[in-house]
Amino acid sequence: MGLSGSFLYANDTAGAYPTSYYHATADYLPEFPSLQESIRCDVCVIGGGYMGLSAALHLRQRGYSVALLEAHRLGWGASGRNGGQLGSGQRREVDDLEAMVGRERAQALWQVGEASKALVKELIAEHGIACDLKPGIFYADHKHRYTAHSRALVEKMQRDYSYNELEFLAEADTRALVGSNAYYSGTLDHGAAHLHPLNFALGLARAATAAGTRIFEGTQVTEIGSGCPATVRTHAGAEVTADQVVYACNGYLESLNGHVADRVMPMNNFMIATEPLSDTDARALIARDVAVADSKFVINYFRLSADNRLLFGGGENYSFQFPKDIKGFVRKPLLEIYPQLRDVRLDYGWGGTLGITMNRLPFFTQLAPNQWSAGGFSGHGVGMATLAGQLVAEAIDGHMSRFDIMQAIPTHVFPGGRHLRWPLMVLGMLYYALRDRL
Repeated sequence: MGLSGSFLYANDTAGAYPTSYYHATADYLPEFPSLQESIRCDVCVIGGGYMGLSAALHLRQRGYSVALLEAHRLGWGASGRNGGQLGSGQRREVDDLEAMVGRERAQALWQVGEASKALVKELIAEHGIACDLKPGIFYADHKHRYTAHSRALVEKMQRDYSYNELEFLAEADTRALVGSNAYYSGTLDHGAAHLHPLNFALGLARAATAAGTRIFEGTQVTEIGSGCPATVRTHAGAEVTADQVVYACNGYLESLNGHVADRVMPMNNFMIATEPLSDTDARALIARDVAVADSKFVINYFRLSADNRLLFGGGENYSFQFPKDIKGFVRKPLLEIYPQLRDVRLDYGWGGTLGITMNRLPFFTQLAPNQWSAGGFSGHGVGMATLAGQLVAEAIDGHMSRFDIMQAIPTHVFPGGRHLRWPLMVLGMLYYALRDRL
C-alpha cells in the first residue's frame, strides 16, 4: 500500500494523492516530514496503508516505540483508492476454503475474517472516524445457473457457520434491489458494509499519531538489513535501526523482498464516479443503498456515495500503465450493467494497484525472527489488511495463534516468476473474461 523499492506506475505522481472522488472528499491530515536523520525504535513499519497504520496503532497500544515510513502520503496506495467494500469472512467462499484446508481450518479462517470486519467497525466507533460507514453488500449472480449455489450457500452458512446475516434474493427481488437486467439472483450480506476508504485510512492515521507513532511521509525504503536489530535504509540516506520490521507494502512491494514478491503480484483496478444523481435516480440504481459486487471473474463492484454519485469499479490490467482514458475504460462495463446511464456525466476516473495471490487469500509470513509481512489481500483488504496490522502486533508481542492460522494457508509462487507472470496472467485473464460471457 505504501510504495517501496522503485516500483511506481506511469500514471501515478510521486508524492501526490491521485485525483479521484475520494481525493476530492478526503479529510486530510497535514503532511508529515520525511526522514532526514537516522533514528532508533522498537518497530519500523514500512507502508502507510491500512495494514501499516493498524500495525502502528496496535503496537503503540502494547507499548512499543514505532516509526512508520511511507514513500508518498498516508493512504496513497490501494487503501485510498479501492471500492470501499468491507466483506465478511475471507476473500474465498467457505466451500473453496473447505476444499483447500478442510472443514475445521476453514471455520477458523472464517472466524479470523469475521474478526477483521468487526475490528474495522470497532476502530471507526472507538476513534470517531467519519467515513460514511453503511451496512450491506449484495453479491449478484450474473448467470442463471448460479442461483442454486447462492441459495445453498445461505443454508450452509446458517447450518455450518452459524452466520445468519445472509439473505437469498430470487430474480424479482434482485431486480427490485439493483435496477438492472444483468443479474438473476444473489445473496444480501447484512453483516457486511461499505465506507469511504481514504477517510478510513486517514482516521487510522489520526489514531496512530495520537497514540504516539512517529510517521514519515515521502520516505522511500530501499533496503532492509538481515540483522537483529535490523537496519532499514532509505533513499535519502537516513536509516532506521529497529528490533522488528513490518512489511506493509502489499501491491507495491516488488523488489524490496523477492520471497514475498514471488507470491504477491500487483494488479490494477479502475473506478469512476458519476455526477451527483437525484434521490429518485440513485434509488432506481440501488434501492436499499447497499454495495454490490457481481459473480464475474473480472468483477464489477459499485455503490452510492454520500452525495448520491454512483461509484463503479470495473476492468483490470496487469501492466505498468493505466489506460489513458480510465473513464472510457470503465464506461463499457458500467453500461453493460446500467445502459440507462449512457448520458450521465462521469466526473472522476482513477486507478489503483492491489496485491493478489494465486489462491486469492492473503500471504502472511514471518520472514526472519524479527521481520514480518502480510499482503496479497486480493480485493478483501479493507478488513483483512486492517486485521493484519493487529495480528502482526500480537505476534511481535509473543501471541502467534491468529497470525499462525493465516500463515498456514498454502500460498504458491506465480508460474513464470516475476518476469513471465505478467504475460501468463494476461493470457489467463483473457480466458476468464471469455468464460464470464459464456
